[in-house]
Amino acid sequence: MPDAVTICECFARDGLQHEPEFVPTETKVALLDSFAAAGFRRIEATSYSHPDRVPGFSDASQVLAAITRKPGVAFKATCPNPRAVRRAVDDLEAGHGAEELSLLVSATESHTERNLRTTRAGQWERVTEMARLADGRFRLVGVVSVAFGCPFEGTVDPGRVAEDVARFIDLGADLVTLGDTIGVATPPSVRAMFTRIQRAHPGFPVVAHFHNTRGTGIANAVAALEAGCRHFDTAFGGVGGHPTGIRYGAGLTGNVCTEDLVSLFDAMGVETGLDLDQLAAASAACEAALGRPLSSMVARAGFARSAALA
Repeated sequence: MPDAVTICECFARDGLQHEPEFVPTETKVALLDSFAAAGFRRIEATSYSHPDRVPGFSDASQVLAAITRKPGVAFKATCPNPRAVRRAVDDLEAGHGAEELSLLVSATESHTERNLRTTRAGQWERVTEMARLADGRFRLVGVVSVAFGCPFEGTVDPGRVAEDVARFIDLGADLVTLGDTIGVATPPSVRAMFTRIQRAHPGFPVVAHFHNTRGTGIANAVAALEAGCRHFDTAFGGVGGHPTGIRYGAGLTGNVCTEDLVSLFDAMGVETGLDLDQLAAASAACEAALGRPLSSMVARAGFARSAALA
């Protein structure tokens, strides 16, 4: 079992994209600062989505300009197209850019057409241009959506996912994320996928991004851990998963809860580098920001370590 993992906190982007109401810029900045204070080394901060299509991130540049930068902490922004990368470059040249950019593909034609409004071939052309525009100035994170199942086509060929990972590596990606977009992965399918990719690309960092649509997110994370995965995406309170208005799984689209996975890893002796007290404070701040209780069990019951000491 590995003794250390890196968790990327995704509340401020993948989490907030599902919210119907705009979260004020100053609230986002305060949350991002609290995530860094808790010890996260990778934090998904925002998206350069078109402001008219995803108004919740119309303040992307302002957020990146206002957050407190800490040594060893990388903030990530999602880029759906070349125009988004150009905006990221402009912010970088202005002195407040992201350290990482996510570049997106979907493993099926149908999801690509619905989500990215192009074909898979067209999106790969875009991604190639995006990598060129980034020009080595960012750490690039390739993202393969619907890697374990598609809401329109059903089962996804693992070989196609493996090919997408290889294409991202050829384009110079530093990490590749496998997204269980509709929450249909199982521990056996996760174990097989991560083992396959590690054998093809020994030592290359593959990120596990699971949705807890059917309550299997943490089980899948443990399966990925056992298969050698060292990088995980989570979101406080299990929020997010899809943009507002998309309702795969009857709207139960949330990410794996940060609090719950950290508690499990900590109890298993897997080092996350996170301060549990600061994590609890950040969890409470996320609930306050959205004005409702979120889905974390640990937010209600406390960390496993605290229970063991009681």
